[in-house]
Amino acid sequence: MFFLSKRDYYEVLGVSRDASQEEIKKAYRKLARKYHPDVNPGDKSAEEKFKEVKEAYDVLSNPDKRARYDQFGHAGTDDNGFGGADFGDFGGFGDIFDMFFGGGGFGGGRARQNAPRKGSDLRVDLEITFEEAAFGTKKEVTVPRLEECPECNGSGTSPGTHPETCDVCKGTGQVRINQKTPFGHFQTIKTCTECHGTGKINRHPCDKCYGQGRVRRRRKIKVEIPAGVDDGARLRIAGEGEAGTNGGPAGDLYVFITIKPHEIFSRDGYDVYCEIPVDFVQAALGSEIKVPTLDGKVKFTIPEGTQSGTSFRLKGKGIPRLNGGGRGDQYVKVKVITLTNLSEKQKRILRQFAETLTDSNRNVKEKGFFQRFKDAFMG
Repeated sequence: MFFLSKRDYYEVLGVSRDASQEEIKKAYRKLARKYHPDVNPGDKSAEEKFKEVKEAYDVLSNPDKRARYDQFGHAGTDDNGFGGADFGDFGGFGDIFDMFFGGGGFGGGRARQNAPRKGSDLRVDLEITFEEAAFGTKKEVTVPRLEECPECNGSGTSPGTHPETCDVCKGTGQVRINQKTPFGHFQTIKTCTECHGTGKINRHPCDKCYGQGRVRRRRKIKVEIPAGVDDGARLRIAGEGEAGTNGGPAGDLYVFITIKPHEIFSRDGYDVYCEIPVDFVQAALGSEIKVPTLDGKVKFTIPEGTQSGTSFRLKGKGIPRLNGGGRGDQYVKVKVITLTNLSEKQKRILRQFAETLTDSNRNVKEKGFFQRFKDAFMG
């Protein structure tokens, strides 16, 4: 198949090769209005130019097709492969491979072109607080997506019009080609390049979606975050992705959860951890302290002689489990802090207190440590 008669698609739309999608769309709109058959009734020349403009737009507005076109030219957009070259009576090598290894032959093309296709799945990232993750929340996210065109209900045609049967394939979406090859005469069935396998020609594209059947919109979607969700969780919202084509279902929306770090709490599964500072007097004598939890502050009594690094469990004060089943626990780690900015009176009292200390005031492990220290350095 030859492509020498086709004009460069960028030239057809009057844009540069590095033009943005917005520039391509604007150029198409301008030319489509100029050469539309309704504006030029009976003008065959305008009709041909309109078809040429639409063909160029169909390729350059599609990132995958545009990339192939930039690399391989018109051959890169041919539905039947990159065959382009003519090998005389023997046909193209691409045709031979089509006949024996599938390719676009033997009737498969039309079914693929007209089959309902599910819309693309979409992803949105959502950051929530530690508390929102623990107890659940409702959020609203804004998602840019392709939706069914409300003007043409996804048909791609102007209201009151319908696609016409393709003159080349007579509505079959396929063409038969007789070829002579080194293996004999063969008849191959290929996708019609005029209608791209649909069997229909849209001569009156919708003014709102320009024949695509879908329009891009920003849609606000409510997301319900369940209690107990963890960092990195993925929530699936069925049917909130992009609209399908040819009557296919819409894709899904996936919400990826990120949890903001908390100033006090950390988390491991459904358990919560925090660190509470106490002074050595509280640790030595025992004390009732206030401990922050996800439910607010609670009173907790630490026993006398509590060592720095000791952890206590608050049962049922952790994260609610997904889908019910109770809650995890909270673990409170005590950190004994050294007092600073002491007055002279306080220092004098502490010195007097230190003179009264003996090894019996320390626990067994600490006593062993001090005894070993004395043996090593004090004789």
